[in-house]
Amino acid sequence: MKKTLSLALFALLLAATAPTLAVAADAPASEAAAKASGSEAAAEVTASKAPETDKAAPAEAEAAAKPAAAAAAGEAPACPEEKETPEPAKQVWPHKGVFGRYDMASVQRGFQVYKEVCSSCHAMKFMSYRDLAGLGYTPDQIKSVAGEYTVTDGPNDDGEMFERPARPSDHFKAPFANDKAARAANGGALPPDMSLLVKAREHGEDYIYALLNGYEEAPACATKVPGGNWNKFFPGHHIKMPKPLADGQVSFSEGAPNNLPDEARDVVQFLAYASEPHMEARKFMGIKVILFLLVFAGIMRAVKRKVWQDVK
Repeated sequence: MKKTLSLALFALLLAATAPTLAVAADAPASEAAAKASGSEAAAEVTASKAPETDKAAPAEAEAAAKPAAAAAAGEAPACPEEKETPEPAKQVWPHKGVFGRYDMASVQRGFQVYKEVCSSCHAMKFMSYRDLAGLGYTPDQIKSVAGEYTVTDGPNDDGEMFERPARPSDHFKAPFANDKAARAANGGALPPDMSLLVKAREHGEDYIYALLNGYEEAPACATKVPGGNWNKFFPGHHIKMPKPLADGQVSFSEGAPNNLPDEARDVVQFLAYASEPHMEARKFMGIKVILFLLVFAGIMRAVKRKVWQDVK
């Protein structure tokens, strides 16, 4: 009986320990399988990266070969000078500031530059010959200047238009009958009206002065534009207008300097006057108004103190 019970207990103990022994036996096999699967995954990642590396190498080679191919095809590389437009230098103008006034001698010389050089292409439709009185011209001088031009008038009694000498009340005569005629005579470019040119351009006087002095030889890398001229201050640098001024191009009666920078400065001051001929009167009126307001404020303060002196 005791032997039978011992055998039964041994059988039960063996049955209880069998799963643990099975798990312990399977653990090394599972670990080995995991290592094997990890190695396979790493191999797959390496295999997937290899084509990308193979693709990157030809792409880099192609990018490196583009400049050589462009040079072989005769294509010009990008020109840095064409992409950069310098800002015009700040100039000192006598009419700037609260108390600024026009240098009338310079304005008169500027009108001479416009008349002898610029008027062949550029109109000033908002200027009349009688406006020259603001520059110091006498009535006889104004009539003389206007009489140098003929304008179309009419109709006459026969219903026909006719030519007559210009009068002081006439506007400056335009060099072309219309915009199409102006374009045809200037290679397709339309010369801008100069009446308000200073107000219409960014940097105003500084830009126009820099433009007149900014003509240079085009860099070797620049794009060749038929009929174009290189100006470092003009947007895009290629300008249809040929260099308009040169040293000694205009002779001034009073013997003033007539090199290129001085001619440019004079004509810019005339254009500034043309864009705002009543500037000096406006500034003078503003100064008078400010002085009046200061005096009026002082009087009002004195009245206030008088009225409220008994109130405590």
